[in-house]
Amino acid sequence: MRTTLINMPWASVEYPSLACGILKSTLESDSDDESVRVLNANIDFFDWVHDRMGLGVSEYDFFALESYFQGCGDWVFSAALYGLPEWRVPEFLERRRPEIDSDRLDLCVRLHRHVGEWIRGYAAEIATSDVELVGFSTTFQQNTASLALARELKRRRPELLVVFGGANCDGAQGAAWHRNFEFVDHVVRGEGESAFPRLVGKLERGEDLSTVPGLCWRDEVGKSVVNAMTAAPVRPSEIVAPDFDGYLERFHRSTVSERVEPKLVLEGARGCWWGEKHHCTFCGLNGSFMEFRSKTPERFYAELVDLTSRYQVLDVYLVDNILDMEYLRTVLPWLSEAGWDLRIQCEIKSNLRYEQLRDLVRAGVVQVQPGIESLSSRVLGIMNKGVGGCQNVRMLRDAGSLGMTVMWNLLYGFPGEREEDYTAVLRQFPALVHLPPMDGASRIALERFSPYFDDPQLGFEWRIPEDQYFITYDLPERELEDLAYLFTTVPAGIVGETEKGLLEAVRHWSEAHPGSWLKRVERDGEIVVLGQRSGFGCSELVLSDPFETELFRALEHPRSVENLVRRFGRDAELRDKLDEWVCAGIVFTESDDYVHVVPEDNNQELLRL
Repeated sequence: MRTTLINMPWASVEYPSLACGILKSTLESDSDDESVRVLNANIDFFDWVHDRMGLGVSEYDFFALESYFQGCGDWVFSAALYGLPEWRVPEFLERRRPEIDSDRLDLCVRLHRHVGEWIRGYAAEIATSDVELVGFSTTFQQNTASLALARELKRRRPELLVVFGGANCDGAQGAAWHRNFEFVDHVVRGEGESAFPRLVGKLERGEDLSTVPGLCWRDEVGKSVVNAMTAAPVRPSEIVAPDFDGYLERFHRSTVSERVEPKLVLEGARGCWWGEKHHCTFCGLNGSFMEFRSKTPERFYAELVDLTSRYQVLDVYLVDNILDMEYLRTVLPWLSEAGWDLRIQCEIKSNLRYEQLRDLVRAGVVQVQPGIESLSSRVLGIMNKGVGGCQNVRMLRDAGSLGMTVMWNLLYGFPGEREEDYTAVLRQFPALVHLPPMDGASRIALERFSPYFDDPQLGFEWRIPEDQYFITYDLPERELEDLAYLFTTVPAGIVGETEKGLLEAVRHWSEAHPGSWLKRVERDGEIVVLGQRSGFGCSELVLSDPFETELFRALEHPRSVENLVRRFGRDAELRDKLDEWVCAGIVFTESDDYVHVVPEDNNQELLRL
């Protein structure tokens, strides 16, 4: 069956669709007819809107990344979905004006009024081809654009089969999309590389669809039928390597190639080994399958080498929710020994030791997302994170020593958190401004599939779909409750002046960071700490006394006062020294633990020679 897979806006233009790449490989390996093509519609749209409206990468990323929780990307295409250029413009402006600046709002409205033209033209091109089945993989802000194009394709070619899948179609969401949009013939719920090829095969042979796990389909009278989802996730051996043929050719023909470099997107594992035992209370990732499944180190390494060699791209985005710890002992040393100039981004747990972080850097990891989310141990305990505040500070410090970029956000608004969970931490933020700042601070969202969503007794008993769904879709609330991923609920945790103080402290950290630095150099038994920070000015501290140097070295890792007293004795003197260092901003303390915050100077290795 001649199949076209489409990666719609607002998928990132910097890398290909992993889902489409995997499905292309799977379909072509299951059939002698290699008639699967992938349309990079996100890049096609970028070029179209760049030519007509001057849209740049930063504006595109506003919809692809920055406004996800406001739903701007989906709302923009709602006018094309419903065929009304003025679809709910007043409602959108009323709800978004308090939180989005006027230039971005104006861009939203202008795009909203014109994207229908692109949808019609793009559908006309596809409809004239010999395609028999069109598949949409939808994640994040791709829903409405996919629906709009599917509707127009069906209008032009009613016999064309339309299939939806992807993270936005998991569980109840997939069933809701199917029953509410009759131009969508089938929805694949859950992992697609098993169900989608089976669906295609049965459609080709005209067979019964009731045995395809998780599939939504229509019976002879057009009624939506929802098959039960499989209880078993796809095994690692069944996850094929993606086929990205065509992406780079399209990328380099686009004006976007003048502004960003392409990246490859790979996966070594699915699920979360931490979440299997301790599901973070706010996390809605992984949908129906939390079980951690990892490719063997040999296979993942071979795929990484093959794909980077084949496509001649060294920037790699690893989509795993959490890095397989076995890779630290296998894949990372192999990459380090190979001497490749890779630039890898990945997600890790924040309690990795300095030596493990150093091995990441030597293997080519330049950016990590460690899931820090808070510097308060009590709040981290409410989250079920399994780390403490001082451990997270230690991670930021060690990343600074190694020149590693850290992506993190500070979350608040957890049921049971208290004002005092933040007071002492915020007081010490000025001492941390030289460390990688958070991308922002935000109240947690209530996400489908999270423990907070599944168990209202944890603190969020009342919820309705976020307002983005009401201003985007012409559906009753009971249907929005099934298709929504984000929900509005009664705010929990800190409010008022404490929340205001937190946001102000975060803003100050971000603004002070570019001009701040702190470093240590060790030589001949001395530790010299030099720095420049807005709250402490230009500083120099020389530690030469053996008690001081050994105590400082002990604070490489979080230590309690009791632990330090057992090791050093000198109770009163030790406590006084810790207080002195906290006041000097070179030690952070939280929940009776202490850790120093001074990164190693980047020429320290040379000094050891």
